[in-house]
Amino acid sequence: MAHPATRHSTDQIYSVLRTDIVSGALKPRESMSEARMALRFGVSRTPVREAFKRLVEEGFLVAVPQVGTFVAPIDLAAVHDSQFVRETLECRTVVLAAQRIGVAGRQRLEALVEEQARAVERQDRAEIFRLDEVFHAEISRIAGHRAVWSVIEGVKAQMDRVRCLSLETPSWSQVILREHRIIAACIVRHDEKAAEAAMRAHLRTVFATIETIAKDHADVFDDSRLAHDTP
Repeated sequence: MAHPATRHSTDQIYSVLRTDIVSGALKPRESMSEARMALRFGVSRTPVREAFKRLVEEGFLVAVPQVGTFVAPIDLAAVHDSQFVRETLECRTVVLAAQRIGVAGRQRLEALVEEQARAVERQDRAEIFRLDEVFHAEISRIAGHRAVWSVIEGVKAQMDRVRCLSLETPSWSQVILREHRIIAACIVRHDEKAAEAAMRAHLRTVFATIETIAKDHADVFDDSRLAHDTP
């Protein structure tokens, strides 16, 4: 059994590296060195090795025997899977949110949209991404199913990597903001059908850009499983 201090270090290293991979701070196919990461975190190589193992198991790193460990390319099949889960769950929760929203929920949604607008004006990519997450989590909370967002978070990491790439284009954040405004307005006026349609369109927007992103960043994607599974 790992020593508690080692376990704590492993958890911290895992969390930081996972965030760096999803955000694009660590690029797909970038070489990862246990020794270099041990220096970065000021620890021995043992907790780094354990963190690497978890990241390999979750598909964020690829270990090539006698060659090294690398940041995994973005798994397009996993992106499609996460889209299916998000669309299935969020199109239902947004309907419930439109049914149940009250004054406090309306104020919170509207405040979040205005926060997003300020972040977009500053082109603060990290804050835009964070507020996007908070906006969708708030819809689940208003719907009375707070745990739904936790389920979605568990399956959408590969999609998040695409979303972070998309934010490199300034106009993309304007698109997201506009769609969030539409969704919030539909929920606030209790328009269930319009809210569902707006959410579905919003979640599919990323797929309208995947072809362009994949063309511009061909080296960061892995579509082998998708190609193998497609008839």
